[in-house]
Amino acid sequence: MSTFVLVHGAYHGAWCWHKVASELEARGHDVFAFDLPAHGVDTTPVQDVSFEGYVDRVCRAVSKPDEAVILVGHSMAGMVITQAAERCPGEIESLVYLTAYLPPDDESMIDQRVEGSLISRSFVVDESRGVGVIAKDKLEELFYADCSESDIALARALLRPEPLEPLSAPVSVSEAGFGSVRRVYVQCENDQAITIDQQRAMIADRSADAVLTLQASHSPFLSIPTETAETLTAAVEV
Repeated sequence: MSTFVLVHGAYHGAWCWHKVASELEARGHDVFAFDLPAHGVDTTPVQDVSFEGYVDRVCRAVSKPDEAVILVGHSMAGMVITQAAERCPGEIESLVYLTAYLPPDDESMIDQRVEGSLISRSFVVDESRGVGVIAKDKLEELFYADCSESDIALARALLRPEPLEPLSAPVSVSEAGFGSVRRVYVQCENDQAITIDQQRAMIADRSADAVLTLQASHSPFLSIPTETAETLTAAVEV
């Protein structure tokens, strides 16, 4: 059995993994999910949030188990797990990018955005607060197109604005650090936030040791948790 550390994406929190965590635990795995700073129920002030703070929290999480972990990042968290693998590669058995950003060296999440895409056009910045949000009328289309009404209601109640600083911070990676860690990419065919074309382009440009596919939109942990757990388990073996 494996130990999974699950890292949520922008706006979300550890809450988004509740279905998948149960599915993984039912299969005998250990699961750790936690809030990044200023997400979920974490009380870190927005002005104190940084990309390095995100990475610090992930590295602390992966150092707690007695064995190397399967580190899963969704969406924006692809940036975070990439930098964590550079800093603490010995703690990580595999990186799993769940429809997540897979960046090249010296690029930020903002650098990864496709100009004119739906997510770019739906992102609303509040400079005075130092955060960004997705326009409310675009949330369902972007993130929850195949989710139930109850899941959408839960998400709308728990989403928080995303601090801007981490979105503009570039990763700094090397072959000796990040490059030494096995990585698996899980594509989501129907994603409108990170489109399948963008996912495939990142895989082609930056490579992965294995590629798996889910028939889902951007939030498979809510819409198809059983299939998502099965795919994460398969990622250990492929």
